[in-house]
Amino acid sequence: MPIKVGDLVPDGKLSESTEFDSATSCAMAPKEVDVAEATKGKKIAVFGLPGAYTPTCSAKHVPSYVQNLDKLKAKGVNEVWCVATNDAFVMAHWGKDQKALGKIRFLGDGSAAWTKALGLGLDLNARGMGLRMQRFSMLVDNGVVKNLNIEGPGKFEVSDGATMLKQLG
Repeated sequence: MPIKVGDLVPDGKLSESTEFDSATSCAMAPKEVDVAEATKGKKIAVFGLPGAYTPTCSAKHVPSYVQNLDKLKAKGVNEVWCVATNDAFVMAHWGKDQKALGKIRFLGDGSAAWTKALGLGLDLNARGMGLRMQRFSMLVDNGVVKNLNIEGPGKFEVSDGATMLKQLG
């Protein structure tokens, strides 16, 4: 059963890499992010997507949050998280390539454990992509889901940054 408005966001561990080795330009070892601890006392806009570097995710989803970042923050959002079932190294490089690292937190759920806890797994084994995260967005306020927008298969209509901004009033 997928998460719903009013639920506590499930606890879990995500990974984040934000630093790069100056000699190799490789992302440095990731740090663990405890979801329950990281959401305490904060208003966070979270958007999840099937994968880094995929067409809709790169061309539309991340840019929609970058374009609306200042407006979201003006409405009281403390942080914006982009989460996918990629590892933290891939997420760091993708965030850097999107010119959004340091503005948006790019968090990896490489084992899909948090994805499963959310009830938002997307089986793309038939396409050679394994278990991925369904495209969605949610507003989490002090650990509680206040808004939730889950996309239908292959859709990108309700989880963008502009929709999140409208829902903040």
